[in-house]
Amino acid sequence: MAAVHERRTARAAPPASRRSPALPLLALLWAGAAAVIALWWTDTGSVIGAAGWLTGAGRIAGLLCGYACAVLVGLMARVPVLEVRIGSDRVARWHAMAGRYTVCLLVAHVVLILAGYAAQDHASLVRETVTVVLDYPEMLKATAGGALLCAVGVASARAVRRRTSYEFWYYLHLLTYAAVFLAFFHQLALGDDFAGKPAATAAWYALYLGVAALVGWYRILAPVRLNLRHRLRVESVHREAPGVYSVVVRGRRLDELGVRPGQFFRWRFLGAGLGRTSTPYSLSAPPHGDLLRITVKALGGHSAAVPLLRPGTRVWAEGPYGSLTADRRTAHRSLLIAGGVGITPLRALFETLPGDVTLLYRARTAEDLALGGELEAIARRRGAAVRYALNGADGARPALTAGALRAAFPGLAGHDIYLCGPQGFAEDVYAQLRAAGVPDRRIHHESFEL
Repeated sequence: MAAVHERRTARAAPPASRRSPALPLLALLWAGAAAVIALWWTDTGSVIGAAGWLTGAGRIAGLLCGYACAVLVGLMARVPVLEVRIGSDRVARWHAMAGRYTVCLLVAHVVLILAGYAAQDHASLVRETVTVVLDYPEMLKATAGGALLCAVGVASARAVRRRTSYEFWYYLHLLTYAAVFLAFFHQLALGDDFAGKPAATAAWYALYLGVAALVGWYRILAPVRLNLRHRLRVESVHREAPGVYSVVVRGRRLDELGVRPGQFFRWRFLGAGLGRTSTPYSLSAPPHGDLLRITVKALGGHSAAVPLLRPGTRVWAEGPYGSLTADRRTAHRSLLIAGGVGITPLRALFETLPGDVTLLYRARTAEDLALGGELEAIARRRGAAVRYALNGADGARPALTAGALRAAFPGLAGHDIYLCGPQGFAEDVYAQLRAAGVPDRRIHHESFEL
């Protein structure tokens, strides 16, 4: 790792840490699941025979699946307190976990209920399935909704998602809304826990309508308001490194966005064949007047087309999102570790983060160092330090091991670490940082590859 600058900034006191709402929110979600089980418990008498046990277990799975569907959609609503205070990548992991729970509960509900009904009616499982789907109220819609939800679950599996385009995954994922809508009404029409119980029914409606209101406001109305108000358009496009381009976007009254260095927006470029999907790109510089800038590496169909954008192209943005900001800082010293195009949010932080700041930039060759000139200028201006981790002449990668990191950065465990890069790179560096003694609470990372 070549040291380029070693000057330091004047000491600045770290800010008081803000308490994350993650634990209270998780407690609230689990309390909701407990309330759902309590609903079944208070409404269930003695369970008799195999049919009773199967049906009872199926009812529990169905109630929990219905609750998990509401949680699943709520986590997709892009509520600012979640996206900013907890972090978009963490919320995405919760959403992925909720999705797995939901599909498992759905399968359990279907299998157990049908087996219980078949045992009760002394019928074959196939015959009972046909009867339930065709003759029970709301079951045709519920069957379609369940099939859609399973399809989304399969497409979201990591092994499958690696083999599909982002655009395909994105649009299929939106079918979650249709799946939940189609399945909702059979819960009330057939659920013994809601029949003749207005309080339980009202609570279930309140849960789903509340989640629908969050989605309607934060995924539809708020973005419409943002884009009507700020009128974003492409100002210019610049090449930064092989396959890496910066896009400068101009808008009105951008100071009212409240965007922080390190945050990102979800972007659509209209009229350029890039408006079909909403793709997250971080700001690669602090907002400047009526200008925003993102820096993009050609990794897929959407990002590869970014260099073809023309000035004047209309832009649709949603955000700002993300918690990779100065608010996470807990110590005077910070180390920013960037891999490849992960430099984009860290470049903005490098310019603005208070305290003693060092940047470590991992790239294959010097030619691949996007924004390198800007980084060196910032380092000179603020007296910070930049180090590069480049491949050797023989192509060998530098060793970013726990020992190497401790040797290169004395007192590493006392630093706040801001980490951004490809998923594999970030996971490897995170493991080495933990092995070097850096507490988990001081390693700040967001990923968009979930």
